[in-house]
Amino acid sequence: MRLTEFWRRMKAHFGETYAESWARDYVIAPLGGRTVTQALADGESAKTVWRAVCQVEDVSPKLR
Repeated sequence: MRLTEFWRRMKAHFGETYAESWARDYVIAPLGGRTVTQALADGESAKTVWRAVCQVEDVSPKLR
């Protein structure tokens, strides 16, 4: 998954404004206690990070 697709899905799920805030502030256990932003900066793939988001959020099946 490309980062552009990752952010498209994030914005579709959380909304245009809240997606970046959530990615920056919400710590996710499946990412080793990191935020989305931290995990991506550490080199985690967008696909791995998206799967972690899907584990902790009720993401629509069409976005999974």
